[in-house]
Amino acid sequence: MRIVAIKETAIPLKSTLRNAVFDFSEMTTSVVAVITDVVRDGKPVAGFAFNSTGRYACGAQMRERFIPRILKAKPESLVNAAGDNLDPEKILACMMQREKPGGHTERSVAIGTIEVACWDVVAKIAGKPLHRVLAERYNSGKVLDKVACYVGGGWYEPGKGLTELQDEIRAKLDQGYTTMKIKVGGAPIPEDIARVEAALKVVSSSANLAVDANAGFDRERALGYARALAPYELRWFEEPTDPLDYALLAEVAAAYDAPIGTGENLFSTQDVQNLVRFGGLRADRDIIQIDVPQSYGIAQFSRTLDMLKRHGWRRASLFPHGGNQMTLHIVGGFGLGGCEAYPGVFGIFAGFADDARVDNGHLRLPERPGIGFEAQNALYAVMRGLSAAA
Repeated sequence: MRIVAIKETAIPLKSTLRNAVFDFSEMTTSVVAVITDVVRDGKPVAGFAFNSTGRYACGAQMRERFIPRILKAKPESLVNAAGDNLDPEKILACMMQREKPGGHTERSVAIGTIEVACWDVVAKIAGKPLHRVLAERYNSGKVLDKVACYVGGGWYEPGKGLTELQDEIRAKLDQGYTTMKIKVGGAPIPEDIARVEAALKVVSSSANLAVDANAGFDRERALGYARALAPYELRWFEEPTDPLDYALLAEVAAAYDAPIGTGENLFSTQDVQNLVRFGGLRADRDIIQIDVPQSYGIAQFSRTLDMLKRHGWRRASLFPHGGNQMTLHIVGGFGLGGCEAYPGVFGIFAGFADDARVDNGHLRLPERPGIGFEAQNALYAVMRGLSAAA
């Protein structure tokens, strides 16, 4: 068996949303199709992925380096020992040829997106949902039927005040969610505290509300928010600083007893290791939020988990960034703490299967083979068109 083509296209998000740092008006994402010569139901098996949201499309690196390396490789060098399926570990190694150590953000998103698409192929060939394939390989076969899922929302938008924020949260609770995350940092501290208090009037407990600063604070502002938010004992205070500013993050953690969430803007095992060694995080309460398709993909993520275990971190402390079908399978397959969701946000890239239902803050894992993009009609139309053009 072999990979016969890999295609990429960039899609604009066309969003008016804004967080503490930037708006999404120019944001794009790369959609990838990996097409094989394996035939199921009369059609070549194709795997799909996209590079999450919040990172721009990265097709240039794919087309110039990573796709050619895969297509030039001997087909037998990219399959498992039995020769009956792809081996994403080998495909990752192939893409990393002649890449200098470090410089992760320049390539990790492009590589991870292709790698996750290869996992979609692997699961489809095996005739299993991806979360089952991952559970068998990386979690001692422990298969879950549902995962905890919280809403990433509370964006800054034109004309959106406290009443509209509360209406947004009520709508998400009515959909079956129990935990909400809202943005902070895009307004003065008193205004954001008013937003937090308004949100708390809707959710049942401070444990059901998190806030997200999108890594936008300097020292004065980070510590100011830590002091202002401390009395509320929220579920977590997300990305108060640039996650590579380990010293400042440690200072915030020392001043803030409630949980901190961070890590979605780290793209390598080495960076995450430095985070837990030098960032002052507490393994008994804090949250790590790696975005797997943006950090070299699933095989590398398994090595990151092994490293975290050595440093005393439990899988339940990981809540990957993403809010999509890919992350849902990864959370379920590895047995992680929970998954994000973006209902009604980011157009075709938001959410899960069209018929997915949330029950008491949990989402049932899909049983369709692969990642299951085929159950997301609008997104799959783009993916199907991309694979048909191969």
